[in-house]
Amino acid sequence: MSKRKRQSRRRAKAARSAGKSTAALDPQVNSDAAGIDVGANTHWVAVPEDRDENAVRSFGVFTSDLKALCDWLKGCQVETVAMESTGVYWIPLFQMLEKNGFEVRLVNASHA
Repeated sequence: MSKRKRQSRRRAKAARSAGKSTAALDPQVNSDAAGIDVGANTHWVAVPEDRDENAVRSFGVFTSDLKALCDWLKGCQVETVAMESTGVYWIPLFQMLEKNGFEVRLVNASHA
């Protein structure tokens, strides 16, 4: 386990024992980022809560759906996207996001 992760866990444990929220201890790193849960039939997308009345939305996996997803992210002023690499389902989405100018971070969900 990395030093940073150990420190974060220690802070969270201390906050829980003091009855505090851990959100205040871990500052938001990138306020212009979104997260995507990639699926075979549906992609779930979350943006910062202050960007849209519905901060979490689902989109289909066809080209028109991916275009709508990109348009929504642009409308929410998102610049960076973190997404998990599920099977091969992430590939078309990754390509569409890059084509639309987003900085895309591919992450392993088990490391989150």
